[in-house]
Amino acid sequence: MKYSGWPEPGELVVGEIDEIEDFGVFVDLKEYEDKRGLVHISEVASGWIKNVRDHVQEGQTVVAKVLDVDESSQQIDLSIKDVNDHQRSDTIQEWKNEQKADNWMEIAFPDGDDEDLTAIANALLAEYGTLYAAFEESAIHGHEALDGVDLEDDEIDAIVEAARDNVSVPYVTVTGYVDLESPGTNGVDDVKEALQAAEGNGEVPDEVDLEVTYVGSPEYRLRVKAPNYKTAERELEESGARAVEAIEGIGGAGEFHRDRRTEDE
Repeated sequence: MKYSGWPEPGELVVGEIDEIEDFGVFVDLKEYEDKRGLVHISEVASGWIKNVRDHVQEGQTVVAKVLDVDESSQQIDLSIKDVNDHQRSDTIQEWKNEQKADNWMEIAFPDGDDEDLTAIANALLAEYGTLYAAFEESAIHGHEALDGVDLEDDEIDAIVEAARDNVSVPYVTVTGYVDLESPGTNGVDDVKEALQAAEGNGEVPDEVDLEVTYVGSPEYRLRVKAPNYKTAERELEESGARAVEAIEGIGGAGEFHRDRRTEDE
């Protein structure tokens, strides 16, 4: 979506050069509705400039720094030379991310009109700053991510569904093992009960994928997939602890460890 307002001085904006004059270049701002800025020749590049076209060309996408905004005269002064390579790369990536988020909005609300989509987008922006961040958090945390957002339940449902179908979340995976033994006559059932405890009994956070698999008696593999290592490690340790506590609570023995001890599969 494009913002209907004005950029702020100091802000980095993405635009397309649509006109070149001897005194500078005009830039159509990609993120703002009907907004156009001017880059004076002295702000196009460092050093003396003989010909502006030696440095920029029409149709080129640029990142510029907003120097001044005069709403009364509809003028936005920009600088290209004040943007370093790192800022340029980050800003372009953020812009591309917002373009993705715009597409996800259309997927979530295929029949929504501009007014409705703007209201939903503004609610997400108020909470997260960018649409991309709102969808990314929704993909990771589900409905919980939107608890504080001023949206209807059906709107939240649509956003979460679109996020989880389309957002690629950077997950990490950690693995551990737990040995479970029960000498009693109900040993098999005891181990099953401990494995259910390891799986969390349905209380594992939505953003965490916890898988328990058999390796070779008495060893079981615990594999946790989570958005970051801190969460993954915590959930892995808690899973192992639940299994050990459960098996020991019914007279068995258990031990959690990080390295595999049985022969390779």
